[in-house]
Amino acid sequence: SARVTQDTEPNATEAAQWNGPAGAHRVRFADMIENQTRHHTELFRAAIAIGQHDRVLDIGCGTGESTRAAARAARDGAVVGIDLSEEMLARATQLSAAEGLINVSYLRADAQVHEFPAGEFDVAISQFGSMFFDDPTAAFTNIGNALSDGGRLVLLVWQSRARNEWSEAIRQTIGAPAPDTEVPGPFALADPARVADILEAAGFGEITCTNVHVPVWYGPDGAVAYEFAAGFASTRRYLADHDAADLGAAQDRLRR
Repeated sequence: SARVTQDTEPNATEAAQWNGPAGAHRVRFADMIENQTRHHTELFRAAIAIGQHDRVLDIGCGTGESTRAAARAARDGAVVGIDLSEEMLARATQLSAAEGLINVSYLRADAQVHEFPAGEFDVAISQFGSMFFDDPTAAFTNIGNALSDGGRLVLLVWQSRARNEWSEAIRQTIGAPAPDTEVPGPFALADPARVADILEAAGFGEITCTNVHVPVWYGPDGAVAYEFAAGFASTRRYLADHDAADLGAAQDRLRR
């Protein structure tokens, strides 16, 4: 049955976000988030091509959409979802149990440092959950050590901020400056050359990147879209930079 075990969390900043307001936001909008990137998800699952007997590690699994999909595909295998968020993992466990999935478990831990048994998995996957490591080379080295010989790593990540209109529209509407750095953060693995360097240094080979350009979905109306976008960690940071006099106007611009 689905279960959660716990490990320590060395990446304090990201742990505080994902085991705090960011995790709560994703639980609140879990169904909508699945719809938000449904076109991406279809392509991602086709790329993973999980086999019936595969042992799968899902990195940054969140509320477990990708974990549950992997468990359905690896019906005679096993799937472990790992994440920093206690609240998201509780939701993932609940959903997996409700679906009757008996080949899935969840681990509250940091994939950068958790001591996985060597060669435990055939496939490691991550659907928008691998961009937040303080030390990505160390993280992917650790993940690679958890893979069997010939094991595969399949990541779905955002391209650059400039190529993601949803992000730039929010930032520009609020009137926030461009961030000094994207690392770590949603766009940390946007550059294919940087990703290749990281993965090669971590011991991976045969690295390929595929360009995906499909729309995202922000709900049935503007009110839902506003509540969704206002809860992003980046939006909260942007709004926090406004003084009291400007905050209301920035929120109104975003709502419009």
